[in-house]
Amino acid sequence: MANPAAPRYVGRFAPSPTGALHFGSLMAAVASCLQAKSQNGLWLVRMEDIDPPREPPGADTLILRALEAYGLAWDGRVLYQSTQDQWHRELIDRLVAEGSAYPCGCSRNELAGAARGPLGPIYAGTCRSGSTASRTAIRLRTTDEPVGYEDLLQGPQSQRLESESGDFVIRRRDGLIAYQLAVAADDSAQGITEVMRGIDLMDSTPRQLHLQRLLGFATPQYAHLPVAVDARGRKLSKSTGARAVPIGEPRPVLVRALQALGQATPAGLADGSLDSIWSWAREHWTPAVLVSQRCVPCPLATAENGLSSSGSSSP
Repeated sequence: MANPAAPRYVGRFAPSPTGALHFGSLMAAVASCLQAKSQNGLWLVRMEDIDPPREPPGADTLILRALEAYGLAWDGRVLYQSTQDQWHRELIDRLVAEGSAYPCGCSRNELAGAARGPLGPIYAGTCRSGSTASRTAIRLRTTDEPVGYEDLLQGPQSQRLESESGDFVIRRRDGLIAYQLAVAADDSAQGITEVMRGIDLMDSTPRQLHLQRLLGFATPQYAHLPVAVDARGRKLSKSTGARAVPIGEPRPVLVRALQALGQATPAGLADGSLDSIWSWAREHWTPAVLVSQRCVPCPLATAENGLSSSGSSSP
């Protein structure tokens, strides 16, 4: 029986609308949805549309159409992250006023020779004492106190932000809100209690925890899933040409997504209705089989990082 004093579970799937839904993103959507529904919780969809130059028109519609075709039923209205822009900027102004963030005029060329950490160049704090540049980003101050948490699937994690990543950008030089700030803010605004997402985002989590603590936000539980890789061992992604999942006949691909997530699907499951597949998946959802797994082969991937010719079509 659920603890009546515990807050209701709220999970989310938060794609960036940079292209149609591919198999790796489908896996994350299915897992996060099952995790929420297996606990009688809410499952929200948030469209992280904060990088317009990378967002082709209509990509959000393609993603939502694919989710619907695969029977992924979200609760409430889809939140478009761009609608939170004013609040994001207010939070940044607050961090600057408190001395927790500062303007930085360093260009990419100036950062090119920096040592690299898990998230790219490690910023050396060049502009901590001030910048005279006319066009600046805003960076968040970090320390070398370990930022740690217990990942439900990957175990204990810790990162020393100052030495492993340096002060990081929360507003870009072009004025756009950076991913780390937007995610931390909107997870709080939506009351997210657990974030289940791909392990490729795990190294970002300590940055988000640091922001949560500075802003007084609650910290969700985190669970980082193995990513799907193609025949070359590359993570399926839009940047490497992963194709859209087919929406004309979703049942066999949905079952393959469950299998890629380690679920012991019975023979003939794909022959049933979409509702029956989801009913079985909710009843038998076992995330524990994914503990310590970092990647899984995509059953639909070819060496070209797409889908097999027998199952490929764009939504």
